Amino acid sequence: MTVSYKNWRIERDAEGLAWLWFDRAESATNTLSAEALNELTRILTALESSPPRGLIIASAKPAGFIAGADIHEFTALDSPTAARALIERGWHAFEQLAAVRYPTLALVRGHCLGGGLELALACRYRVAVDEPGTRLALPEVMLGIVPGWGGMKRLPALIGPGAALDLMLTGKGLDARRAARLGVVDECVPPRVAENAARLLVVSGRPARRAPFVQRLLNGPLKAVVAGQARKQVAARARPQHYPAPYAILDIWARHGGNALAAEREMATILGSSTAKNLVRVFFLQERLKGFGKEGESTPRRVHVVGAGVMGGDIAAWCALRGMTVTLQDQSVERIAPAVVRAAKLYDKKLRGDARAARFALDRLIPDPQGHGAAHADVIIEAIFENLEAKQALFRDLEARAKPDAVLATNTSSLRLEDIATALARPERLVGIHFFNPVAMMPLVEVVQGADSDAQALARAAAFVRAIDKLPLPVKSAPGFLVNAVLGPYMLEALRCVEEGIAPETVDEALLAFGMPMGPVELVDTVGLDIALAAGKALAGEAAAEAPGKLAALAAAGHLGKKSGQGYYRWAAGKAVKQAPGAVPAGLAERIVTPLLRAAQGCVDRGVVADADLADAGVIFGTGFAPFTGGPLHFVRNGGFRRGAEAPAPSTEAAGAVR
Repeated sequence: MTVSYKNWRIERDAEGLAWLWFDRAESATNTLSAEALNELTRILTALESSPPRGLIIASAKPAGFIAGADIHEFTALDSPTAARALIERGWHAFEQLAAVRYPTLALVRGHCLGGGLELALACRYRVAVDEPGTRLALPEVMLGIVPGWGGMKRLPALIGPGAALDLMLTGKGLDARRAARLGVVDECVPPRVAENAARLLVVSGRPARRAPFVQRLLNGPLKAVVAGQARKQVAARARPQHYPAPYAILDIWARHGGNALAAEREMATILGSSTAKNLVRVFFLQERLKGFGKEGESTPRRVHVVGAGVMGGDIAAWCALRGMTVTLQDQSVERIAPAVVRAAKLYDKKLRGDARAARFALDRLIPDPQGHGAAHADVIIEAIFENLEAKQALFRDLEARAKPDAVLATNTSSLRLEDIATALARPERLVGIHFFNPVAMMPLVEVVQGADSDAQALARAAAFVRAIDKLPLPVKSAPGFLVNAVLGPYMLEALRCVEEGIAPETVDEALLAFGMPMGPVELVDTVGLDIALAAGKALAGEAAAEAPGKLAALAAAGHLGKKSGQGYYRWAAGKAVKQAPGAVPAGLAERIVTPLLRAAQGCVDRGVVADADLADAGVIFGTGFAPFTGGPLHFVRNGGFRRGAEAPAPSTEAAGAVR
């Protein structure tokens, strides 16, 4: 027997099991709207009169289990009353699910995020399908909010507060296997047996999992100790005035047992905060960037990278990690070898020691000193040194050997695409695909349109960027494009402050307190003083003569920053050795950030990016610009420093930003 609702379908099978299929109407993705939650409560109420032998909740969509709450409804909240109603709706629905007399099971395939995981936690059992798309997370903190539908109560009780708080305070996700190892799900099974495994488990009579005895103590009498330790860890990453949500999670768990309804003060603060509004804005900006890679272009399978230096080698390694066959060209195997060594370390880290998966990824990364792979590649990326004549000669050769429909791309950060393209018989084939260092960490990739670039080539480039799980930002060919064009003036102003006698630590502390993830002086050291100096000359021309004397002197002496062990800071074990910052002069952050704000507006005015929202997206995801502000131009529109956004005194918690 099948009964259909607008967003759900319930089927009773011959074994007496009820299968509840979620299929949100008029949507490619399952999200928990008010309508869907209200229907769920009606279904559960109807089942009370004729309880099934067991209830299995699954998704009828191929796109995943449940992506979370409907974020559009969250953005429409216009009063504390509306906010409380939203929390109550999900809380009561999942409390009703948790209290039913018959066994319940969530069959998780694909993404299971936020409210989706909270629904699964309200079931007695959980089965996760072992395939690449399965991911479980409570990412609310990334939106400046908290898991308000029972996640703060049920996850610590299930796996213990240490692991649960780590997931909730960072928003990081788990694949099916890690979820099973942690105890978030009861079983991790292959797709072919998933439904049968769900049938067997839901009628097994197995006791519902709960945390071991010691973890139950930590979730009960010792809560205050755990919360205190967790608060210290949070303070090392995020300041409460910038990111209040992780602190609210700790308070609601420790003081109210994870019950968001009982924590009216904390919830009112969170839901009414500018941080939540701005982080939701950032979420939609991210979705807009993802959309640039969804234009129906086929997914590239083969990539050829020329240049096995740090940038080129890391681009190749990342593409291989994402499943592509990659040929890496340089003058000799010896020049390629260091890139392969770095790739092996990356794979071990990203694949969490899965030797088999790491070996397969390394097998896809093929040293190719003769460049034979260029003839078979769907995307060819040039990442050699910044010399116009060398790049022109290389592209003449590549064009002659490449497939007619292959994307020809340069990773240049300072040369004009139009100048490079003069070497091509078909200059419209050349686009820019500009990565940022470190490639594995930076989510943004600028897709650069030259004066002659073909629209289809740009669309294919954007599709490639999405295929390797990066965010494509369309920009026009101009000095520095967007990201380097705004970073340059920002870093230059910071170094001028050092030149005037302000300690590097003080400069960095001012910007950390403003909300940047890293201080500008430490950023220069991390990028490399030689690279910063060369980029400044390329972007600033004659104005480069005004470069700070200490920068030039340090570079000339071979003190290049992190990679040499000495720059503005001394570096030890990969970290800058810093002294206490001292008192931060009033207005210091404003002085250093203002050139960045002006440069971002200038890029919009000159058409380097299409609009202010894309400029905000690019600067946030390309530089780490304080996400809680909503982006540099959004920050200006909302009053900027006139609204008191200057940093508080450096006596507050250690710096950092949740990104």
